Amino acid sequence: HQIQFAPGDIVKVGETLLKMIVNGSQVVHHDSMASSPDIPLGADTSTSPSREGNAPRGSLSTPAVRHLVKQYGLNIDDIQGTGRDGRVLKEVVLNYAASKGLLQEPPSASEENVGQVELPEGGKSLHFYEDKIIPLRGYQRSMVKSMSLAAKVPHFHYLEEINCDALVQLKASFQKENKDQDVKHTFLPFLIKSLSVALSKYPLLNSSFIEETNEVTLKGSHNIGVAMATAQGLVVPSIKKVQSLSVLEITKELSRLHEMALHNRLSTNDITGGTITLSNIGAIGGKFGSPVLNLPEVAIIALGRIQKLPRFDDDENVYPSSIINVTVGADHRVVD
Repeated sequence: HQIQFAPGDIVKVGETLLKMIVNGSQVVHHDSMASSPDIPLGADTSTSPSREGNAPRGSLSTPAVRHLVKQYGLNIDDIQGTGRDGRVLKEVVLNYAASKGLLQEPPSASEENVGQVELPEGGKSLHFYEDKIIPLRGYQRSMVKSMSLAAKVPHFHYLEEINCDALVQLKASFQKENKDQDVKHTFLPFLIKSLSVALSKYPLLNSSFIEETNEVTLKGSHNIGVAMATAQGLVVPSIKKVQSLSVLEITKELSRLHEMALHNRLSTNDITGGTITLSNIGAIGGKFGSPVLNLPEVAIIALGRIQKLPRFDDDENVYPSSIINVTVGADHRVVD
């Protein structure tokens, strides 16, 4: 009878999405009916009345299915629906067309997005390539908003390669001395702690810019965000007060955040309050990136993968070295 929202709108839990009239269960004034005719959603109103005594007119089906029925010159009321509430599905139509000799061979059930059917006119085959619309929700919708805002900020990027030989040895020693089976040491916690030490020397990178007043707020805590890929989209939880944490404490907190992110259970406190962000593209094999700011932060750092590469010493002798590429992306209005 009445649709309350348009496609793409966000409907809060508890709000009325639509009003429907079913077998006279709701009394509606005639003038209201004139403006909003009683047409069951998804029903084919162009066909003859249903064979059921009190059932609504037409068979339930999608517009794409009704179009397919029309292409074969069939009557949708002659096709027995097998979907929910007797809905006529695409596969049923194709099988019915095959039984009538209008289709050489019905496609298999696995052919969901692409099907090839034989049409009666001219014997030419027709390919169906069906588009799929995916609405952005949750983290993805938030990312659209934040990245659109970040696109208005003048970025600059600075790339440096760092010798990680000492870091590799340090991580190995931590793992060797590790007595907790639930703790697995990786390079990232060491880099997070290293960043915190560097921020103590360069506090301007741990700040936020207030555009309305042209002011910069130097943040007292090092709340380092770590970009994580999840099934729900990219999310950036932050480890709070890293300057007060040990490498082991950072390792445990990073593991907790990763576990919560995978199960979509991060709290509001986990994903807010960050002051600078690390994006570990090395986790997926990347070596270099140009990261985009996570506003209102003024800096973001992309970490590439650590790889063994040949380098020269002071005497021009070649030796193997563990190298990582680190790219700093910064707000050029603040960081110069």
